[in-house]
Parts: sequence; C-alpha cells; structure tokens
Amino acid sequence: MTRALITGLSGVCLTPAEASFLAAERPAGIILFKRNIGSFEQIRRLIASAKDAIGRDDVLVLVDQEGGRVQRVKEPIARNLPPAAVYAELYGVDPASACRSAFNIARLAATELSALGFNMNCAPVLDLPVEGAHDIIGDRAYGRSADQVIALGRAVARGLMAGGVAPIIKHIPGHGRATADSHLDLPVVDTKLEVLSRTDFVPFRALADLPAAMTAHVVYSDIDADNPASTSPLVTSKVIRGEIGFGALLMSDDLSMKALSGPIRARAEAVIAAGSDVALHCNGDMNEMVEAAEGVPRLSGEAAARFDAAIAAAKRFEEFDVAEAEHELISIWSS
Repeated sequence: MTRALITGLSGVCLTPAEASFLAAERPAGIILFKRNIGSFEQIRRLIASAKDAIGRDDVLVLVDQEGGRVQRVKEPIARNLPPAAVYAELYGVDPASACRSAFNIARLAATELSALGFNMNCAPVLDLPVEGAHDIIGDRAYGRSADQVIALGRAVARGLMAGGVAPIIKHIPGHGRATADSHLDLPVVDTKLEVLSRTDFVPFRALADLPAAMTAHVVYSDIDADNPASTSPLVTSKVIRGEIGFGALLMSDDLSMKALSGPIRARAEAVIAAGSDVALHCNGDMNEMVEAAEGVPRLSGEAAARFDAAIAAAKRFEEFDVAEAEHELISIWSS
C-alpha cells in the first residue's frame, strides 16, 4: 500500500539506498529540486527510476515551477517563466489579457513539465501579502486583492490541468501576513479570525475545488496559539476543511523547514494527526526520509480516495495553440 509521504531525492541519479527505500515504503510521490536537475533526459531517467523502484506508475511527481525566483527547471530544459507579480501588473491594465496570458503560459509550462515526467506543480500561490509582511511571498503573489488573486490563480490552475499537471494551491489558509520566512523561523499571525475570514481565506475558499493544497507553517494565534496550521487539528478541521471547504488532497509544507521543531518522525506524525493526507519531506537526507516514513501511515479511506483523485486530475489533457502560448510568453517578457 501507498505510504502517506512525498519525499525528496539527493541528486541527479537514484542511489541504491534510495531505490531500496522507495521499494520498501512505496511513497505517494517524489519532489525534485535544483540539486536533481541536470538535463532533459537525466530528469526523465531519474523520475522513471523512482517509479520503477516504487513499483507503480501512479506516483505524484512534484516540482516548484511557479516562475521567477521559484522555478526549479530552467532554460535550456524549460522556458523561464515570469513571476506572479508580472501578471498582477498586467491585470491592473487589462484583466482579461492578464488571465489569458496566465492560462496560456501555464498551459505551455505544463506541456514541458509533463514531457519530463512531472504531473504536479506546487502552484499557484494564493497568499495575499500585506504591508510590512516578510518578502518570502513578495512577487510570488498575484496581487493584494482577493478577486485578482482568484482570477489569476484560477487561470494558472486551469492551464496546468489542461496540460496534464495537477496544481497545488498554497499556502493554505494563507501565508501573506507572515513576518518571518517559515524556512528559517516560525511565523506568528495575530490577526483576528473574523478579519482572516474576509481576506486571507477568500482565495482559498474560491478555489477549494482544486485537487491539492499545501498547508502553511504559520501560527494563527486567534485560532490556535500553540501550533502552526500544518500541525493544528483545529486549523485543519475548523478552517481548511470547515470554513474554506477544501475537500481534496491536503499535504504539509516541507517537514525539514525550521518553522517546525522536534525530530522529523514527530513532525510527520503531527501533520498527519492534524489532518493532512500526506507529509512532504524535501531535503533528500536519507536518515530523515526514513524517520518521516516511520511517522506516517499507509494511505487508506478518504486520504486514499483524495490521492486517487489527484492522480486522476493529472491525466486530463486539452488541445491548445502552442504558437499563441509562446507569443504570450514573449510578450510578457518584452513588456
């Protein structure tokens, strides 16, 4: 049975230890980073090797391909993509044109990712930054208006799915107010729930029908002052599954981020106990990978059904005009 874990890998080739680990644990997915990227054929071989080791084809293969400063696969393997802020600026002038460009360029990106073997992209970012927040979100945001973020986020998600790549909305229920980078520290947001409900939660509520979401390592003190959202049963049940109404595959942000504390196994246990379907561990450290696997169950029940639905969402393809999408990308970069 499938282990409720998405794991990173250490380098450009699968090591014997990693192959044994994947065969024994059969994780739900893998995620690749810059350290795993060499060439087009190398990426395809690495993904194929991981799937062979796991022993099945229905594996989630993730990458962070937002565009701008968060893009793992770049030229010459894949086209360089603009950051979300570029679409936000265009939206202020011509909303329809901005959404069309966002869709077409996401569709083009999905074609490239799918050809490499990826079927899931950690995008779009639906966070709403506020004045004074840490710039970890910054130009990764599609704007500061919920309506604008909803429109552009939906366009990107549609473009990805049309190219056979399932989107992951992040960082649910909202990272935009954080005054710290959760890779390095644990952010605490003291904003009242009633304010969060009518601002930060709105884009996630509007796109709650999408196939996957990633939680935030952020404490919302008015909801649960003791635990970040990713390890808070209260935030998951009351806000993410409750008020926002997100019913699809829920994964944690990276277990190895410094926002969390304690042993990796305890972190993995905590995100699953809080209500995530799968835990995400990214750094490719074998000892930590083993700990993470020990802290999560095999997928069953609703979690298994959500995993199956995410796999199905990554198998939808629609025809599109490649030339038009390429023109949109050129126009974006030249504007």
